[in-house]
Amino acid sequence: MKIVIVGCGKVGTSIAGELIASEHTISVVDNDRAAVRRLSESLDVLGVEGNGATYEALADAGAETADLVIAATARDEVNLYTCLMARSIGVPHTIARVRSPEYTDDLYRVKDQLGLSMSINPELTEAVEISRLLRFSGALEIDSFAKGAVELIKILVPESSVIAGKKISQIDTIRGRVRICTVERGGAVYIANGETVIESGDKVSIVAKPEIAAKFFKKAGVNIGRCRDVVLLGGGKVSFYLAQRLIKSGVTVKIIERNEARCRELADSLHEAIIIHGDCMDQELLLSEGVDRADGVAALMDYDEENILISLYIKSVSKAKIITKINNESFGPIIENLGLECVMNPKTLTGEYIARYIRAMQNSLGSNVETLYRLHEDRVEALEFRAKNNSRTLNTPLAELDLKDNLQVICISRGGKIILPQGSDIIMPDDSVVVITKHKGLSDLNDILRR
Repeated sequence: MKIVIVGCGKVGTSIAGELIASEHTISVVDNDRAAVRRLSESLDVLGVEGNGATYEALADAGAETADLVIAATARDEVNLYTCLMARSIGVPHTIARVRSPEYTDDLYRVKDQLGLSMSINPELTEAVEISRLLRFSGALEIDSFAKGAVELIKILVPESSVIAGKKISQIDTIRGRVRICTVERGGAVYIANGETVIESGDKVSIVAKPEIAAKFFKKAGVNIGRCRDVVLLGGGKVSFYLAQRLIKSGVTVKIIERNEARCRELADSLHEAIIIHGDCMDQELLLSEGVDRADGVAALMDYDEENILISLYIKSVSKAKIITKINNESFGPIIENLGLECVMNPKTLTGEYIARYIRAMQNSLGSNVETLYRLHEDRVEALEFRAKNNSRTLNTPLAELDLKDNLQVICISRGGKIILPQGSDIIMPDDSVVVITKHKGLSDLNDILRR
């Protein structure tokens, strides 16, 4: 696809990096000459200096023949106007980054008039992901398939777990309703099979319905309980959206924020949350407000360094689920050595969400991938395909298909029924089929077969 991205900031850069890996033709536009040069030199993209909300700049970037324009500047109004201008010159699809809670709430009223295909709010997106992790406090990562009917959940196996030291074939998977998919150990990742032995300290991904997963973790001795008491450090947009979602689900929420005016705004908007005016880096204040007793703590301040340091402190005094917001991707290698289990980057999440939407668009253009998640630091992919009538995988038992190595069919959704397949199960037309693999670039269900 031919895609124009307006805005070369962190969000635009993240989106471009995600899409260029999928071999799209990318053009980027920004008023900042240095930002355009930096992005066009680091990625194989065409860079255009100019105001991306104008016809001239969009035309210079090739928007008149583009399939999609993505507006990702720092200003919501500019993004919405850019999409309106793009549609006026014939661009069939547009996506706008919209951060304002007021605009986000009202956007559905004018989406059709603006011709928007999709809007995305990075902070709201991150809040949604964090709320899912707090629902299963012991989870390191949660991804969903089959319209949320089944989840892929990564956990750390504790020493006390009854599954430690056992082959997967010896583990009670609740009558086959849980599938163990991947095992990460010592920096290596394995696609699991019945002979794979689970060890304490492994990071293991399982697929199951949410309610079945909860039963499995309880039997396996993995603490996966739901957070009931959460402290949010920092009162920015992510905290606001997250507090809204947590309160609705019955969680007690406390927000600590150093800016007094922002505290008043939060108190006016979040009547059921406890708002504390104070410095989130003040250890005495944190202890007095119960971070050592909370089920979950999210470090959501503006500065990555503060989020990292305070997360390490909380880890030393609490057993809470700790989530750390990081905006700078260059901190990644450092964080891996610090033992921070749940690190969230709203800019990266935005790129991933937009890439998923574009994959869905491509279904009508030949691609057959409905959902894709990159797991274990991008070494493994989990893909959801729709089985078409002409697929070579149909009506043959899975055990008889010549599947590629390092690949596992982990789930089939058929008419709302979830099947965790065995060797005798078959794929039928219109099934939703989820596979997990170390192979990259699969675009059709036939690609799971050896050539």
